[in-house]
Amino acid sequence: MSIAPQHEPCTRERVVEAARQLFASRGFHQTAMSDLAETAGVSVGAIYRLFKGKAEIIQFIVESDSQLRISEIQTLADQVRSRSLPIRAALTQMMVLSLSEKNEALSFEILAEAHRNDAVACTITDMCRHFRGAFRCLAEAVNPQLTALQLDAAEELLLACAFGLGHRNLSAPRLGIADTTESAAQMIYAALNLQVSDPPTAGA
Repeated sequence: MSIAPQHEPCTRERVVEAARQLFASRGFHQTAMSDLAETAGVSVGAIYRLFKGKAEIIQFIVESDSQLRISEIQTLADQVRSRSLPIRAALTQMMVLSLSEKNEALSFEILAEAHRNDAVACTITDMCRHFRGAFRCLAEAVNPQLTALQLDAAEELLLACAFGLGHRNLSAPRLGIADTTESAAQMIYAALNLQVSDPPTAGA
């Protein structure tokens, strides 16, 4: 029996939610299609009518989450450009978004799969490319005197902060979310305002 077109979005949502739960708790490779079907309350055949396999499900999850996060980060950059949001407030909000990762276990599974699956890796790389553009905008707003090389470094710094804060629970953090976001934003703002010379190029 095929899935009626009007029922596909609902079925897809149930399958994806089941995948999020099981991939996080059991791991990607330890989760069988039959497990997904049972948790989602659908048949295995119904899943295969929507996805080619587990790899395509995790790709769908990555793309969905990436689109949401890119939109959030880009909104902050646009608000800074239009001066409707103070720079420090934008940095604080960026920290909040980084700390909003609800399922670190699933995130680690996705990152691991990215090293095995080129499609997942490309999606994450594309997400980071969008992040870099928004982060560069924030860095330029903080300190317009930053050189191109320093802006490249600022992208790396902000990207590292975003990834690190999103996976901080295993490090037994000593600060709560509010203190972390405020302090991290202040430190990043101060760091971007430092007058640092570009390092010498190779062979110089």
